[in-house]
Amino acid sequence: MSENLYPPFGILLVDDEPAWLLSLSVSLERCAGITNIITCRDSREVIKTIERQEIGLVILDLVMPHLGGEEVLALIREQHPEITTIVISGMNQLETAVRCMKMGAFDYYVKTDDEDRLINGVMRAINMIELKRENREMSNRILDGSLKHPEAFAGIVTTNRAMHAIFAYIEAVAQSPQPLLISGESGVGKEQIAQAAHVLSGCRGPLVAVNVAGLDDSVFADTLFGHVRGAFTGADQARRGMVEEAADGTLFLDEIGDLSIPSQVKLLRLLQEGEYFPLGSDRPKRIKARVIVATHQDLAAKQSTGTFRRDLYYRLCTHHIQVPPLRERQEDIPLLLDHFLKEAAGALGKKKPTPPKELVQLLATYKFPGNVRELRAMVYDAVSIHRDRILSMESFFKAIDRQDGQRIELLSPPQRQNLFGGIERLPTFSEAADLLVTEAMSRANGNQSIAARLLGITQSALCKRLKRVK
Repeated sequence: MSENLYPPFGILLVDDEPAWLLSLSVSLERCAGITNIITCRDSREVIKTIERQEIGLVILDLVMPHLGGEEVLALIREQHPEITTIVISGMNQLETAVRCMKMGAFDYYVKTDDEDRLINGVMRAINMIELKRENREMSNRILDGSLKHPEAFAGIVTTNRAMHAIFAYIEAVAQSPQPLLISGESGVGKEQIAQAAHVLSGCRGPLVAVNVAGLDDSVFADTLFGHVRGAFTGADQARRGMVEEAADGTLFLDEIGDLSIPSQVKLLRLLQEGEYFPLGSDRPKRIKARVIVATHQDLAAKQSTGTFRRDLYYRLCTHHIQVPPLRERQEDIPLLLDHFLKEAAGALGKKKPTPPKELVQLLATYKFPGNVRELRAMVYDAVSIHRDRILSMESFFKAIDRQDGQRIELLSPPQRQNLFGGIERLPTFSEAADLLVTEAMSRANGNQSIAARLLGITQSALCKRLKRVK
């Protein structure tokens, strides 16, 4: 786990002073968690080092024997323009700084500057390099339309193009240390997406999942950060928090939209500073896990109303995935139905039943407020009471009727009135009935049995109506 280096590309420190190299290396690791550091004392070896190893950032001293910093900077810009360079110097000279910036340096610092200022500059450079790499990776994925690691998504059953675009995006950002926000309605499979991102991240630590919904501020802090012995009454032993449990892995925070404002402040500090305090401790610990969060709520709307911190929202949505609901990927319904029939039959010790051909069309007329999770529950219920070779549709009818009935009852009087708000002349009963019959047959793809169920009438009554419409 200590083999996991951050960032994934090397940071080359170039200076002829061993003490400065050691001091800067220790500061970068202690204050920013940067461990992928290579040092070089001879400026003549810089280009050779770059060609031997994957270097993304060079921190270059200006005054050195053999080749000066400006000469090395010019060589880097000429031979390896993709590499970012920060120049440091013992002299505070504006003209020199301007000249280096014009030559292509990302930034310029004086060695006597505040150490935090230099470290913050290094972190900005790292973030910029990571974003460039992710954008390049995304462009390549979109152009070739392929996945490098399709096995990571084997547990997600889909042929939907939007879902495959999400898979390509996950492959591109999986190794980024920045937070990943997964949005989507309940039951769309956000945790499976988080699991795939964790697998692709290359992290050797575990995926630690925490549902933060309903946690008050003190419980949230204790759950995430842990406590030391004697931190509060009953704290007889120290306890590691989930952040520490997820070291070298992924911390997955579900239902982040339900987090209280005080807890949001704590999470923001964890993400911004990369450190936290266990309850009762005055010594900070550094987070060594990638953070993924998920919510079924609209965080953009919540931050505009003041119920979700704006700064935390923008910190979380550096990488953002919106998982489409099942009603927007109806081509997946036959695949998911077959998958869940196999799964349920195996779990219940039964032979896989044969679904009637009308079942897929029936499910296609339903909006699935519970999405994939709801379909799975429907299939398990049907298979549990299954007796014959052909699967009965009765339990599906009951589940759909129950949910549709609840939605109708939940319509308030203003909502019912708005159903006719755009119609200048109300249709007659006969015209309205004909329109309903036509719409039901369209939604049922011509299946009279399903259309009759949608309308709440018998099939024989529908046949009479159809003769009248024709």
